[in-house]
Amino acid sequence: MTPHRRRFLITAAAATSAPAWAYAQSSDDMTIGLASASLHLTEYASMTCPHCAQFHLANWTALKARYIDTGRVRFTLREMATPPPAVALAMFQLARCERASPDEYLRRVGILFERQSAILGAGTLGDVRDALLAAGGELGLSQAQILACLNDPEGVQRIQRSIEGAMALGVNHTPSFLFDGVLDEDHAFQTPDGMVRILDARLARL
Repeated sequence: MTPHRRRFLITAAAATSAPAWAYAQSSDDMTIGLASASLHLTEYASMTCPHCAQFHLANWTALKARYIDTGRVRFTLREMATPPPAVALAMFQLARCERASPDEYLRRVGILFERQSAILGAGTLGDVRDALLAAGGELGLSQAQILACLNDPEGVQRIQRSIEGAMALGVNHTPSFLFDGVLDEDHAFQTPDGMVRILDARLARL
């Protein structure tokens, strides 16, 4: 494992054969950008992964404005669970709460990444819950809405499907990036300059 990646947890169920449809778009995916974009960028990320947070805090504004909003790149986020997995799942559940659109979901993901250190450093699980309730309130959600989302059993199944799909593609750490379904191992992509250089080079070849 490199200093810039974090292993995610693989449950016993995920150790079984992975589905052949791993890269196919699924209803679990959160995708923005034109369907006709030249390049499809997929990120496997965890809300408790510090390197994922760093990527989004440093790169997301440029990625969205320069590549996604201009129609050149279509972006998909797929959810992973790094330790503590229950917190990673809860943060994703909060981002999805009340059937958030992909744009709203990714906006919330960015806000939660900004609060990652505070949430993870909250102390007990009760303190983490309170931190998530506070974050959800800032997102305009009621306590009842937040608790319903955090307790939605579908979340565990969704993360499990994402892990199984990741395994089929050779993904075993976060963040991991795929270009048109092919895993890329160039760690320079996580830096702002490296991301621009790599995306520009790939787009120039298309």
